[in-house]
Amino acid sequence: MGKLTATSVKAVKEPGSYSDGDGLFLLIGKRGGKSWIVRIQKDGRRRDIGLGSAKKVPLKLARERAAEVRCQIEAGIDPVAERQKAAGIPVFSEAAKLVHAEHKASWKNAKHAQQWINTLETYAFPAFGNRSVASVDAAAVRDALAAIWLEKPETARRLRQRINSVIDWAVAKGYRENGLALPVIDKALPKQRVQPKHHKAVPYTELPLFMRNLRENESMGRLALEAVILTAARSGEVRLAEWSELDLEGAQWTIPAERMKAGREHVVPLSQEAVSLFERMKAHKRGDTDLVFPGQRRGKPLSDMTLTKAMRDMGRNETPHGFRSTFRDWVAEQTNFPDAVAEMALAHTVSEKTVAAYKRTTLLEKRRELMAAWAGYCEGASGSNVVSFGQ
Repeated sequence: MGKLTATSVKAVKEPGSYSDGDGLFLLIGKRGGKSWIVRIQKDGRRRDIGLGSAKKVPLKLARERAAEVRCQIEAGIDPVAERQKAAGIPVFSEAAKLVHAEHKASWKNAKHAQQWINTLETYAFPAFGNRSVASVDAAAVRDALAAIWLEKPETARRLRQRINSVIDWAVAKGYRENGLALPVIDKALPKQRVQPKHHKAVPYTELPLFMRNLRENESMGRLALEAVILTAARSGEVRLAEWSELDLEGAQWTIPAERMKAGREHVVPLSQEAVSLFERMKAHKRGDTDLVFPGQRRGKPLSDMTLTKAMRDMGRNETPHGFRSTFRDWVAEQTNFPDAVAEMALAHTVSEKTVAAYKRTTLLEKRRELMAAWAGYCEGASGSNVVSFGQ
C-alpha cells in the first residue's frame, strides 16, 4: 500500500520530494510544479527516471509506470532508451553512421572517411553504442576516453572530437537539448604528456648533394620527389598534380582548393628548374590519365610509399614531407625573406593582418624570387646560400 493518496498529491504544496514507496517519488519544485520520478538502484548505480507531470499522470498511473520501469531494469532493458527509441530517436551507433554518411562526400580521401567511423566502432560503440543518442552523457564519454587517454593519446583526442560531432548533430536534429559538457570531461581526464611529432627531414646543408644523388637514376618516384623538393609542396599535392593545372609558359602551377589542406586555391610559382622538370615529364604522359606522375596501375596516381621507397633506396630514413621543413629551415637560417613569404610558399594559413601588409601580386613575385633562390641552392649554385632581400 502506497504512502500517498490522490487527495494528498493535490493538497501538498511545500517544495521537496515525497515518497510513495518502492522508489516512487512526487517532486515539487520551487515554483510549485509537480512531477513523478522512480528511483532505481542497480549494480551500485542510482538512477532517477522521470514518469511525467503530476497534472497529467494520476497517482495510480504513476505507480503502474514505476512498476513497469522496475521490471524493465530487472530484465536488463534501459527504459529511457526504449522510450526514446519509440519516439524515433536513434541509438548512438545509428546516429554515428548517419553523420558519417552525410559528411563522407566532403572529406578529401577515403582513408580518412573510413578511419572516422572505425574509431567510433572500436572505442565508442562497445561502451554506449546501443544507448539512445539523447541519453549519452558526460560520464559515459569520459569512461570511454579514459580507457585509451594515456595509452593512445592522439586516437583518444580524435575519438573525443568524433563523439562530439555525433552529439552536436543530435542537438541540431532535435534529438537532445544540449551538447556534451566537454570542459567537465576534459577536467575529469588525466593530463596527457604529448610530445611534438616532427617529420624526419634532410638537413638543408646536405640537400645539394642529395639532389645530385637523386638524379643519378630516373624513376617515377624520384621524379615526383624532385618536384616535391623544388616546389616545397606536400607530397599528396604533387602525386595528384594534373597537366591542366600547369602553365609552363607562365611558370606557375595552380592547385585547386579541394586538394589543399586549407581548402583554398594555391598558386605555386615555378623556378626554371621546376619548369624543366615538368617539361621532362611530358615524355611520361599517358593517354588514359591527366596525372603528371601516373602510378603503375592504369589511371591511378603514385602511392606515397613510392616516394618513401625512393628515399630508402638512397639509404635515407627521412620522409618526403620533411622537405617542407628543410625548405623552411633554409629560409629562416640562410635568407632574409620575410616569414610571411615563406609561410605562403608552404600554403600555411596566415593572419588577415599579415595578408593586408602585402599586395597579392607582390607576394606572388616575392615567392617567385624565393623559389628561384631555393632552386639555385638545391642545384648547388654559388652564392645561393644567402639571399639578400630588400624590405
